[in-house]
Amino acid sequence: MSMIVGLGNPGREYLDTRHNAGFMVVDQYAKDLGLSFHSEKRWHTEITRDGDLYLLKPQTFMNESGSAVGKVAAFYKIKPAQILVLYDDMDLPLGRLRIRQGGSAGGHNGMRSVINHLGTQDFPRLRVGIGTGGTGGNGTIKHVLGKFRDEERSELEKSVKKAVLALTVIMEQGLPVAMTRFNTLAETKTKQKTQPGKPSNVQDSLSETDLPAEDRKTHNK
Repeated sequence: MSMIVGLGNPGREYLDTRHNAGFMVVDQYAKDLGLSFHSEKRWHTEITRDGDLYLLKPQTFMNESGSAVGKVAAFYKIKPAQILVLYDDMDLPLGRLRIRQGGSAGGHNGMRSVINHLGTQDFPRLRVGIGTGGTGGNGTIKHVLGKFRDEERSELEKSVKKAVLALTVIMEQGLPVAMTRFNTLAETKTKQKTQPGKPSNVQDSLSETDLPAEDRKTHNK
């Protein structure tokens, strides 16, 4: 990977909201590396680097996230396949992760923007589960733009640590190794839950990550 992108909405109003799970993971990853973000106004993003690796947090609001990603990628001549995008997934329980090599936006407006600006959906992504908060419409918007509840904080902290560990594995051992290690554990755990009476032999210190959440179109700035 040459670029890691966390998706979210800028501003104090959206700090610690579920839709900012991508920001949270990239912030923690940068902190662990001893890096600090700075604002790059020409690209409307916060950016930092570790050697040849760039970390981004687009500041354009979720629906226009791809603009910053596309401009930075073009400037540094980074190919889509070298860009890893982290974002929230309402279809995954809180604490789950899923890593994929490509795919559609799955209803996530931030990912839809990134795909549009890169001109392809063939780039890796790490999805961070935030759980479901309703059946759609205003319920979905309220859920993803809401803050994590106090009783969710412990699981959230574990999830962020797992996602940072997944990033480390991706960078050091490659995407296929990370997919096998993280996705398989989560899928195995799910299967075991459907078979009562069987003890769990899997210690899910690593969770899987998956898909997104519908955003409010009024944030299309």
